[in-house]
Amino acid sequence: MELIQISDWRQYLKEGEQYLATAVGAAARRSDVFTPEILYNITAMAIEKLIMGYLMSRGDLADNHTMGDLLNAVERNAGPQPELGAKLRFLDGYQEICDIDTYRHDAPDPADIPEILAIGQMVKDFVDARVKL
Repeated sequence: MELIQISDWRQYLKEGEQYLATAVGAAARRSDVFTPEILYNITAMAIEKLIMGYLMSRGDLADNHTMGDLLNAVERNAGPQPELGAKLRFLDGYQEICDIDTYRHDAPDPADIPEILAIGQMVKDFVDARVKL
């Protein structure tokens, strides 16, 4: 098994951008195949990859990979991010996956997809402004 090195952060950014591009393209052209739940999950993967790339570029990692944990790590590195924080907490509201007793995941309403994609773009813009390739 090959271990991922913290120096591989550029790969995380690349993958995050690819996931986001896939979600945006799928929402625009393939909504018959890509359900709101699938689009949410692809966008969440994009956000996770982008934030992990940002954190790794700074020599840090998140404690876990929920939106709340990613936000905590971002704020540990970049200070308070009230707008981004509110958006990531909104996304976290769709699922509780860390506690077996309260496990749940809800599919987003199709009307929420533009907001979810916009949050993905907001995260990309946040990372782009702070990471120089």
